[in-house]
Amino acid sequence: MSKRIGVLTGGGDCCGLNPAIRGAVYRAYDYDYEVFGIRDGWRGLIDGNLFKIHLQDVEELIDKAGTFLGTSRTNPFKIDDGVNRVLNTINNYGLDAILAMGGEDTLGVASKLYKEKGVSVVGAPKTMDNDLSATDFTFGFDSSVTRGVEAMKSLEDTGKSHHRVMILEVMGRHAGWVALYTGLSSGADWILLPEEKPDIEGMCKQLQRVYSRKKYALVVVSEGIELPGSGEEEEELDQFGHMILKKREIGQTLGDIISEKTGIETRHAVIGHMQRGGIPTVFDRVLGLRTGVKAVELIEQQEFGKLAALKGNEVIGIPLEDATSKIKTVNQEWIDLAKVFFK
Repeated sequence: MSKRIGVLTGGGDCCGLNPAIRGAVYRAYDYDYEVFGIRDGWRGLIDGNLFKIHLQDVEELIDKAGTFLGTSRTNPFKIDDGVNRVLNTINNYGLDAILAMGGEDTLGVASKLYKEKGVSVVGAPKTMDNDLSATDFTFGFDSSVTRGVEAMKSLEDTGKSHHRVMILEVMGRHAGWVALYTGLSSGADWILLPEEKPDIEGMCKQLQRVYSRKKYALVVVSEGIELPGSGEEEEELDQFGHMILKKREIGQTLGDIISEKTGIETRHAVIGHMQRGGIPTVFDRVLGLRTGVKAVELIEQQEFGKLAALKGNEVIGIPLEDATSKIKTVNQEWIDLAKVFFK
């Protein structure tokens, strides 16, 4: 009798999810597994919303962004009887294992179900923020940075034409990897990260130096930084205890500060959720495929409670707990590298 596995995608969508599902389904066919898609993350296991996935359902997903399974930020541990409903659905469908594709929150639930309830679960590392520990990169990150660089280069064109400081606000609440890579890859003149207190005076002096040379300047700022006057408006928390950002206006606030202190005309743009979609980069397509394949291999080897993680050029299994115990943030070495280019 063949095994049955369920696949879910939780948290925010990003590029690489569909390729990862594709990789998992193709590898499952090698083991004669039946694969069931779980709709809308952990919500699908709570509601019993599953469907069988066939090869023809996934063979054209390689260049598609988002997730055809749907997603949500549902935490069964925060819903009345949520965990028991998850366990009942697993039993009712006769699932031998669960493959959870997600970031810190989705995989945190997976790790908890494994440790506390003995659920046979493995994970694949999805997050555009690249903030999962114990894996070098997550799929979704490369595509999100590529979108950011494309936006920054467009802003550079208008900045040159009008002799302005141009600010691009990118996603990144607690970890600034997206802002860091976007800034480095687009030649930004200053980068503001949530890991470091903003040096407003140093930034403005730097922008004035740059402006004197080329008559424009570029700034990349992470949405998660703290600036005077950028407080939240009665924010609510999601089921994982994270604040739902509604209106921070970081780019606008920063632009006002720069204009006031330098006298240079400043404009800002927010790329927002455009970073989650678009055509997946080759890197994210291949990483998605590889981690999807490896996750199913972990199931075949009964190495549950593990994540298919990228280490160097190898995809290996590492404990889910290692990946979710703390957020991977930008360290001082990377910050110092960025400052090499603030001249």
